[in-house]
Amino acid sequence: MTHPNILLIYTDQQRWDALGASGNPHIHTPNLDKLAADGTNFDHCFVQNPLCMPSRASFLTGQYPSTLGITEMGVPVPEDAVTWGTIFGRTHHTAYFGKLHFQPHANRDHRELHPTYGFDELCISDEPGVYEDAYRAWVRRHAPEQLAHLSVGLPPATVTWQQTMGINDGVQHPSPEPRDDFTGAIPFTGDERYTHSAFVAAQTTQFLTRQTGQQPFFCVASFYSPHAPWVVPQRFLDLYDRASLPLPTFSPAEESQRQQLGWIDDYLREAKHGYYAMVSEVDWYVGEIVRTLQKTGQYDNTVIVFTSDHGEWLGDGVRFGKGYPGDDAVTRVPLIVRLPTGERGLCYSEIVEAVDVLPTLLDACGLQSPPHLQGRSFFDVLIGRKHPPRTSALVEFAGWKSLRTPNHRYLIDAEGQEWLWDQSEGEISAEISDPALLRQHAHLLLQRLIAQESRLKRSWVY
Repeated sequence: MTHPNILLIYTDQQRWDALGASGNPHIHTPNLDKLAADGTNFDHCFVQNPLCMPSRASFLTGQYPSTLGITEMGVPVPEDAVTWGTIFGRTHHTAYFGKLHFQPHANRDHRELHPTYGFDELCISDEPGVYEDAYRAWVRRHAPEQLAHLSVGLPPATVTWQQTMGINDGVQHPSPEPRDDFTGAIPFTGDERYTHSAFVAAQTTQFLTRQTGQQPFFCVASFYSPHAPWVVPQRFLDLYDRASLPLPTFSPAEESQRQQLGWIDDYLREAKHGYYAMVSEVDWYVGEIVRTLQKTGQYDNTVIVFTSDHGEWLGDGVRFGKGYPGDDAVTRVPLIVRLPTGERGLCYSEIVEAVDVLPTLLDACGLQSPPHLQGRSFFDVLIGRKHPPRTSALVEFAGWKSLRTPNHRYLIDAEGQEWLWDQSEGEISAEISDPALLRQHAHLLLQRLIAQESRLKRSWVY
């Protein structure tokens, strides 16, 4: 049997509505919109954790964070973890380019060899230009005069580690001080052909061009964008009229809070401007990657997936970044799946989880799913068959768990405190204090936790 190729395009911190195909008239994503029109757009996909490392570990292993024991940042993924690379490596030539973030990146030397995590080819760069890694090596090879333009600034934890360890790797940064991620749009000062997104796209297109067709491939193009800081070439900033970008909707209490913080309209629009422009840069390179598949004759035998590891508040709730309480802005992400023989232009609005993608792709390839996978395949949706929808999505974090149902989000923490929000209007509204609804959602969460329990395999009956 000939299995289809698989291409996963993975972004970082892209909220579900940062996509024209999901109803946003203000963002410029023509290539992703075209991909959605050629496949299925899942507009209620939820990740299992609202932060990078645990979300990526969950997605790329097909297991819940609690099963992995990785529910917060800074926990390295074990090197023997069974990943997508391990599973597809039995039938496909596997490659991963860009941001992986299976290891903490602020306290290690990025010149050292990285664990392969089951991939045949691995070219990793977790931050744009900050470390001596594969990205800087690529620029040094092709345009060394651009090296001074690459770094977006040192993360605070990196500054502490390097000072404590007495390390000076010689990387030139915009400032010796720790960076502030949420300062708004920053034009990239170098040649736009050498941004981090350009690097990921170049590695991916070169890989696709090298494929001979003798063995199917599984390839991940993992972009850092639109993660802050929002450094992006001017060409993509010029796609937008900043003054016309809409502001978040604030409750009276939030409006008072943002006034106290000095978050004027221009500040909020500048942040959205940089964020949207970074999404548009990724969209540009998605177009290049898809055209490479078409030019090499591989498009009609390639399953394409586009998604992200989590979202971004982008001012909602008077917040930037991601994390607690795991509301839609940070746990609901884009998901487009294009199957060569699948449905076209379908928008599926029932709940799916990020852990569902791996078993779906195995079904698309006619491969068995290992019993340890915890997601549910939605392959039937892709080919127009009836599919029993999920009734909830689970989000797990150290110290709290959350359940997203079609109309509500429920959260309980380790102290037993409970919250319930109405999601029927698409945004978190005022907290609900209905005891019956709270009990109902607590019951649903307990059922989910029991159903997903992962146990070691028995060898016999006793």
